[in-house]
Amino acid sequence: MKFIDHKPSKKQYIKFGITAVIWILWMIWMRSYWMLIGLPIIFDIFITKKVNWNPFKQKKGEPKKKWKEWADALIFALVVSTIIKIFIFQLYAIPTGSLEKTLQIGDRLFVSKLSFGPQMPNTPISFPLVHNTLPWTKSTNSYVEWLQWPYKRLAGFGQVERDDIVVFNFPVGDTILVGYENPDYYEWVRQYGKERLLNEFEIKGRPVDKKENFVKRCNAIPGDTLLIVDTKVYRNGKLQKAYEGIEHNYIVKTNGETINPKAFERLGIYKADVNYNPSSSQYGLPLTDEMVEKLRQFPSIVSVERMIKTKGERDAGIFPHNPKFNWNVDNFGPLVMPKAGMTIDLTEENIILYRRVIDVYEQNDYMEQNGQVFIDGKAVTKYTFKQGYYWMMGDNRHNSADSRAWGFVPEDHIVGKPVLIFYSLNEEKSFPSNIRWDRIFRLIGKE
Repeated sequence: MKFIDHKPSKKQYIKFGITAVIWILWMIWMRSYWMLIGLPIIFDIFITKKVNWNPFKQKKGEPKKKWKEWADALIFALVVSTIIKIFIFQLYAIPTGSLEKTLQIGDRLFVSKLSFGPQMPNTPISFPLVHNTLPWTKSTNSYVEWLQWPYKRLAGFGQVERDDIVVFNFPVGDTILVGYENPDYYEWVRQYGKERLLNEFEIKGRPVDKKENFVKRCNAIPGDTLLIVDTKVYRNGKLQKAYEGIEHNYIVKTNGETINPKAFERLGIYKADVNYNPSSSQYGLPLTDEMVEKLRQFPSIVSVERMIKTKGERDAGIFPHNPKFNWNVDNFGPLVMPKAGMTIDLTEENIILYRRVIDVYEQNDYMEQNGQVFIDGKAVTKYTFKQGYYWMMGDNRHNSADSRAWGFVPEDHIVGKPVLIFYSLNEEKSFPSNIRWDRIFRLIGKE
C-alpha cells in the first residue's frame, strides 16, 4: 500500500469523532471487544491518511483505466448487495411443496429482514452473496470458523405472530453428513447409529446463520400450548383458522376409470404428487377442501377420504422420537412452547421434550446422571428459558418436514418474512408456458 502525506482539517476530526463513537457503541452492543483494532484504521482513514485504503482510487490528472473502473464498480456492488442482504432483504426460492398452495415450488421471493429485525451474522467474514459453501463446491465452507459473533438482532417492525409465514435457519442443521443432508443428521443417527456414520461419512458442523434456510407457517409462538387432534390444530384450546391453502393427503377411489392428467393440472396438482394404484383404482393425492369438493363432482369418483393416523398410533419419525410419546403427524401434543423467562420444573417426562433446547440451543454445560439433571456442574430441578421458541409447520400437512419432525425453532434462528413473489416458474413445464404470470409481484400475506 502507498503512504500519503496529509494534514487533517477540523471537519475531518469531527467525522472521525462521530464514526469512532458509533464504532465503539457497536462494539459494546456486539460484545466483541476485538473490534477495538478497527479504531486505528478509522483514525487513519479520517485523520492521518498514511495508508491508501482504496488502491483503485484515481489520482488527480491520472488517465482513467478501464480495469480500475470495473474493479470499483464490482467492489461497490458487492458491498451494497451484502449490506442489503444482511439488513434489508434477501432472495429465496421455494424448493418444496410444503406450503402449497400459498407458496408454490418455483416461486422466487423477497424475504424482508426488517419485518422481525435483521439477524446479525454469526460469521462476519464470509464469501459474499453465497450461503454456506463456495460456488462450484459441495463442502468447502464459504466462511471462516475462527471468528464468530454472539447472537444479536436489530429492532424490526414487529415480531413473529401466529400464522405468519417465516423463513428461518434449519434448527437441526447444526451437524450434517456432507452430501447427504436430507434427511437431517439426527435422523441418520436414529436409523443407522452414530458410530457407523463416523466411520463412513464426512461430518461437519455449521453455525446458526450458515444452516440451511427453511420456510414454513408459524403455528404457535412462545408461551402457546399446541395440540393437534385428527389433523386440526389447536392453540391454547382454540381451533386454528382454516386457511384455503391447507392440504391433506386423501385416498380417491374411482369406478375403474383413470382421471385425465389435464384435470389434475386444472386443479393445481403436480404430476409428482399423483400416486395411482391401478389394481385398486385408487389415487393418493394432496388436496385442499376446495379440491375435494371439485373432485367429488367427477362422475368417475366413488369416494374421497382423508388419510388420518389415529390417536396413539406412534410414528418414530415424529418429535420427540421417544416411545413414551405416542404422537404422530395427525395427533400430536399437547406441547408448551418455551418462552424467555419461563421457568419449568424438570421432570422425567418433560426433559425428553426440552433436552435439546437446554443443551444445544441455549448452550448449557448439560449432563444427565442417575435421573438427575446437571447444568454447569450443579444439580437442578428447575430451568428458566433464555429465549422464545416457535412451532413451524407446512400447509401441505402430510407432505412437510417441519416441527413435528424436529421440534422447536429458536428465536435466534428467525431470518425474515416473505413479502413478495417477484418471479415464479412451473418446473413441470417448458418455456414460456412455465412462467406463472399471475403470481409475479404478488404480495404474500397470512392467507
